[in-house]
Amino acid sequence: MHKSLYSLMLMDELVDRVDRLAAEQGTNRSNLVNQILAQYLSVTTPEMRIGSVFRQIESLMNEELTGIVPFVNPHQLTMSMKSSLAYKYRPTIKYELEMFRTPHEAAGRLSVVFRSQSEALVAAMNDFFRLWIGLEEKYLGSAYERGLLERPDYELYEGRFTRTFAPPQDRDNDERSLGRALNDYINMFDRLLKEYLACHTERDAAQQIELKYRDYLNRGVGLL
Repeated sequence: MHKSLYSLMLMDELVDRVDRLAAEQGTNRSNLVNQILAQYLSVTTPEMRIGSVFRQIESLMNEELTGIVPFVNPHQLTMSMKSSLAYKYRPTIKYELEMFRTPHEAAGRLSVVFRSQSEALVAAMNDFFRLWIGLEEKYLGSAYERGLLERPDYELYEGRFTRTFAPPQDRDNDERSLGRALNDYINMFDRLLKEYLACHTERDAAQQIELKYRDYLNRGVGLL
């Protein structure tokens, strides 16, 4: 949804109240006025759609009790989630889900952020991320080639792994469906990451994760 610059004559007292409310909500004057007008005129803005997706994910995670704790800030384009690893000292990882206001090829980006002084843990995490990229290319590569899915962009650098995502073109992509798909993908990723860390020293660790990844795909989870 395109935005343009307009000039409006407003009462100073009204602007002061708008600015105070915008500060409380962590947004700015223009975005707040845009939201107020959109609600009054029953127009759905990209921010409202993104907020609906985030609330759907938050509701599902709180309901399913998978061990991932969601944090949603109203009127933001990013939500975060925290998950504890069953590892020495129980370190935590953070998932950051960013949704693009004007999607082009990708609808958003998922980041996995982690910090650890343990070289062994960092190495195991990076091994899992590389395994994950390989599994998605192996099992979703044909869907990328046929245009059924957008090929994601990956980045892996110190303390962060990122992946762009876009829902399948042939799927109902309303807020509820997209929220469910993202929730299921993040839960799948989190569970398999934890299982890999628990068995990564075993010779067939990668094969165990691949079999479970295939099982998720057969149930329709992970098609993003």
